[in-house]
Amino acid sequence: MSLTRQGRNYLAFGALQYFLDWGVMVGLSHLGMPVEAANLAGRISGAMLGFWLNGRFTFAGEDTTVGRRQFGRFVTMWIGTTLVSTWAVGTVDDYAGLKWTWLAKPVIEVILGGVGFLISRHWVYRR
Repeated sequence: MSLTRQGRNYLAFGALQYFLDWGVMVGLSHLGMPVEAANLAGRISGAMLGFWLNGRFTFAGEDTTVGRRQFGRFVTMWIGTTLVSTWAVGTVDDYAGLKWTWLAKPVIEVILGGVGFLISRHWVYRR
């Protein structure tokens, strides 16, 4: 599959993941949950959707698969990006407040999404 098609699919599925992630984070933090916990809940909900969609469609090919090994790699990548994301939103919340955190989350996730694309393409879904 071409880099262009993978990129297009990754962006489309990433948008779905992001809206689910962001909506859960904003909704739960609005209800009073600490931002770090709400961010974690949002990222889990988006991650489960993204692992399946990207494995099944974005990176599908003869040299890729969606199985336990790939899920383990995905979880490893996800833990790393989630630690960075949670630290970043917590830091913004501490210094600028909740509303700025809601605005900063998209920027943080776009940067981490680019990193995730490269790691997924070259490592996560490989056989």
